Amino acid sequence: MVVIREESPADLLAVRRVNELAFGRAGEANLVDVLRAVAEPVISLVAIRDGEVVGHLFFSPVTLETGLAGADTYLGLGPLAVLPECQNLGIGSQLVREGLQACRRQGAAAVVVLGHPEYYPRFGFVPASRYALRCEYPVPDDVFMAIELKPGALSRPGLVKYHSAFASV
Repeated sequence: MVVIREESPADLLAVRRVNELAFGRAGEANLVDVLRAVAEPVISLVAIRDGEVVGHLFFSPVTLETGLAGADTYLGLGPLAVLPECQNLGIGSQLVREGLQACRRQGAAAVVVLGHPEYYPRFGFVPASRYALRCEYPVPDDVFMAIELKPGALSRPGLVKYHSAFASV
């Protein structure tokens, strides 16, 4: 059985390990460490199996530049990491579902993700271009996706910008 819960201070080293092993490098682990320290709000969830952290999901704020003032909160999903030996067991999906619920509880208007176009649509993500959203990074249309958590939250075209820490990954 896998339990999803909020990250605690005792999880930090395990979360780092999960990200390093899942991505095969330290970049995403370093990004999480930086964002945890400087971004607000953040949502950081862990997946626990047999008392061990086997997965991690992080959300951090993104800016939606529409040319109009707005008070809504927009979040970016990622990184999502699961230990290689625990992948393809539904742990990542469980983290995403619980994570989107946490975003709703926190009052986020929408979530964006740069990710696999075969994976994220199962959670309701669609190409962000359907909302006339552009990503600050030059990425293919099908890998930049969005989901509205509040109806109409993405009704204005705009440019999505990630926290400056993402430039280091």
